[in-house]
Amino acid sequence: MGWTKGDAALGLGDSLTSSDGLEHSRQAPRERHSESNMNSKYLLGEKTEVNGRTLRRIKALKDIGPYARAGQLGGWIESEENLCESGDAWISGEAQVFGEAHVLGDALVFGNASVGGNARVSGNARVGDRAWITDKAWVSDDALISGRAQVSGYARIEDGAWVGDHALIAGKVRVSGYARVGGHVRLVGDEWVSDETKMLD
Repeated sequence: MGWTKGDAALGLGDSLTSSDGLEHSRQAPRERHSESNMNSKYLLGEKTEVNGRTLRRIKALKDIGPYARAGQLGGWIESEENLCESGDAWISGEAQVFGEAHVLGDALVFGNASVGGNARVSGNARVGDRAWITDKAWVSDDALISGRAQVSGYARIEDGAWVGDHALIAGKVRVSGYARVGGHVRLVGDEWVSDETKMLD
């Protein structure tokens, strides 16, 4: 269930295609960052346009757990509602969080992952690589979503479960315990995968 962190450096004005296949361009930051808010955890820097949405690069104002040091750049958010100011929750690399999605607790979204809709990533959960979380899906506890996995609908991935590779989880599916779901497995409906079940075909 290994994962890799591939954060390619791009120059300003370069075109970037995200995990959702949408092309967007990077704009140079203004001389003054957006510091008008009272956020003590991070500030908003350069902009990028993604499918009509304006995302902003975050920059840590202090050390954030094991994820970032003061002054270090992070990933992209559409608004401060996407990343909780309390706790060690963080977004790194080229990861994007937008819409009404929320990252909180000590969760981490990294790599080129995307979290949108009304999705939640909480606890010590990790979402990375090119994983896609959307709708009202919830990833919590110590769960890990990696590869090109997609989690949508009202799905719940919790405890120490892992979903990766090209797996697709939708509907009201629940993956819990230390279950492993990978390969090209598709789970749609109200299935419950728990304990140490492995579905890797």
